[in-house]
Amino acid sequence: MKIAFVGKGGSGKTTLSSLFIRHLTANEAAVLAVDADINQHLGAALGLDEPEAAALPAMGAQLPLIKDYLRGTNPRIASAETMIKTTPPGRGSRLLRLRESNPVYEACARRVVLDDGDIRLMATGPFSESDLGVACYHSKVGAVELCLNHLVDGPDEYVVVDMTAGSDSFASGMFTRFDMTFLVAEPTRKGVSVYRQYREYARDFGVALKVVGNKVQGQDDLDFLRSEVGDDLLVTVGHSDWVRAMEKGRPPRFELLEADNRLALQALQDAADDSYEARDWERYTRQMVHFHLKNAESWGNAKTGADLAAQVDPDFVLREELAVPLPG
Repeated sequence: MKIAFVGKGGSGKTTLSSLFIRHLTANEAAVLAVDADINQHLGAALGLDEPEAAALPAMGAQLPLIKDYLRGTNPRIASAETMIKTTPPGRGSRLLRLRESNPVYEACARRVVLDDGDIRLMATGPFSESDLGVACYHSKVGAVELCLNHLVDGPDEYVVVDMTAGSDSFASGMFTRFDMTFLVAEPTRKGVSVYRQYREYARDFGVALKVVGNKVQGQDDLDFLRSEVGDDLLVTVGHSDWVRAMEKGRPPRFELLEADNRLALQALQDAADDSYEARDWERYTRQMVHFHLKNAESWGNAKTGADLAAQVDPDFVLREELAVPLPG
């Protein structure tokens, strides 16, 4: 399952996504974690020290390698240079599988050892000095979107993406790449404002959205969230001494996380697992193509000097049955 954590800045989405990743690992699931927030904090939340987090390779810096590998022998893509962040796969494209080894993972992913197992962690990377004043956030997450477009995952496999704060992710089609989106909201007016934006933007695309109430301190907070988000409220999380210790860099073993919070994380996993039954690969592929054509017309054709609509393979549908390793 592909799962996104979104929310306003300071809502706790990175903390919740890191706890969810630890929970999945404790349940012996295969996990690929992706820090798609330009403010890179997921590595630290998973226990990396500052030098280790800073040493994570930037996916954006590996974009030529990613494009060249994913292009494969797809005859509709003339060159890696004509690929953009929305380029969809077709016959001949190389697909990514969660449990395999490939050049993209070798270049962009690093193994992180947790209490109950290990995961792969990938990160967009921060702005470099040459980016300052001239680059936008979305130029960095293009590598993430391209990888998600080519990733085939199955049951008991989880791609967990810590997204950018606020509603910035709607500037690309990446918000439709997920089986389940968890929106982390505090019980405040600002906390639920991002929820309203996300709900309105996502409605027309069938995006599965559930709210995780964070920093809930009592019945009044709970009543507020219920009145504001209704049935979209899945679960709430309150104060955690375990999280406070983690934020100080001294987390106890994960098995000592408070029982109520463990139950909340299991509710997230149950909701994600339920979303798998509603997976519609044809719609997923159709949305991928929709945003590619929009980007091609808006800026991609002019940037590459090519007709990027020709990259669309009309008879191709991304499916789990395609998850058979290709040579090379």
